[in-house]
Amino acid sequence: MAATMLKLLEAAQTTEEQYLRHIFVRDQMAEWSKSPLIMAKAEGVHYWDVNGKHYLDALSGIYTVSVGHNNRRVIEAIKHQLDTLHFSPPMHGTNPVAVQLANMIAEVAPGDLNTVKFECSGSEVNEAAIKLARQYHRLTGNPGKYKVISRYSSWHGSTLGALSASGLKSRKTVNEPMAPGFLHVFPPTCYRCPFGKTYPTCEITCATLVNDVIEMEDPATVAAVMVEPIGHTGGIIDPPPEYLRILRDVCTRHNVMLIFDEIITGMGRTGHLFAAETFDVLPDVICTAKGLSGGFTPLSAMICRKPIADVFWGPVATNPGFVEGHTFEGNPVSCAAGIAVLREILENDLCGNARRQGARLRAGFEKLAAKYGIIGDIRGKGLLQGIEFVKDLKTKERFPATPGIGLQIGRRALAGGLLCRFDPHWIAFGPALNVTSEQLDEMLSMLDRCIGEVLNETA
Repeated sequence: MAATMLKLLEAAQTTEEQYLRHIFVRDQMAEWSKSPLIMAKAEGVHYWDVNGKHYLDALSGIYTVSVGHNNRRVIEAIKHQLDTLHFSPPMHGTNPVAVQLANMIAEVAPGDLNTVKFECSGSEVNEAAIKLARQYHRLTGNPGKYKVISRYSSWHGSTLGALSASGLKSRKTVNEPMAPGFLHVFPPTCYRCPFGKTYPTCEITCATLVNDVIEMEDPATVAAVMVEPIGHTGGIIDPPPEYLRILRDVCTRHNVMLIFDEIITGMGRTGHLFAAETFDVLPDVICTAKGLSGGFTPLSAMICRKPIADVFWGPVATNPGFVEGHTFEGNPVSCAAGIAVLREILENDLCGNARRQGARLRAGFEKLAAKYGIIGDIRGKGLLQGIEFVKDLKTKERFPATPGIGLQIGRRALAGGLLCRFDPHWIAFGPALNVTSEQLDEMLSMLDRCIGEVLNETA
């Protein structure tokens, strides 16, 4: 048995199809296994795969490695916690490390967002936020408020509730039917306004329409509006300044909970600790994950305002508290990582670095736009920015979806050692918050070369 296990461990370092057949990845397995990417080592903003090939990580893994790979402060915190307490019984209470991290988050979160529910993933905390909204309304005498309004092109997670709130047909159709009670509106895609309008004369129809939907559905049935402050999967959808403020007013007017999905935008990504601060809008709930533990351990947090949390305090005979639980919630090792990451961000002013390097990233994208004439729009804030490719700048006509110029450029970049986010029509960067100017310039230079190579081949 021992010899067999040793052989399997050695095989895990190979790329042979016979071993890859035992694991699912996100891509179509038959296609991915032809040229599998299996990372073996990382440091700072660098990866090396099992073949020793080097990659620059312009994506923080997947917007997750917020303080860089192999960050010794976080690793030492995890080691220390493993020597002390690696698991506490979640059915009976919590642990000091979780309490400490919750208090740190309460201290730095905007406004009166001061009560935290820890989970393992973004899907789980978004799911928890949906449950929180429904249970809150039930406890406050409005049991009919259960519907959730979110947006097309959004992605809130893989669990059934979070998936039902999501607006991506490519990920929903194969799993339908979805859970009932979820409605979708069009996102604030100013560059391609779904209403055929132009900002700022559009009267922010994408936001005011949410009020109309709530009224048409009956406010007595609507529990929450869930949005990403900057939408990711639709191509880095950066809303106009008025958008989130209008949603805040609409939700307040109708006693509807406003939930910000900050799974990606939280923990400094937009140049502030939370995108709620970047846009100066206070939601009722913030859900954050990814960068919270720097990718070292699974960790996410749902943060709600004090008046909401207070509702869940009461006599057990009439108030069961917040009915939500997971085996690994508040795991002490994960929370130790979260504390170390948060201290790293705050003490080294990584939010400030995200703003400074974000300005450098935008300037780099603008140079590429001027050089190649195929970048129609640059979107995002801080170290979450993307570019949309178009065939014609005046008409905004896109390149054919197949093969998709974004995919061509992104795959060329990956083959050349640059990891970024790519779709048929757009590419996004999201490097670690402590990325340097030199590293960012190298990433942009590699992207520049890949764009040129693809255009030369397709000319």
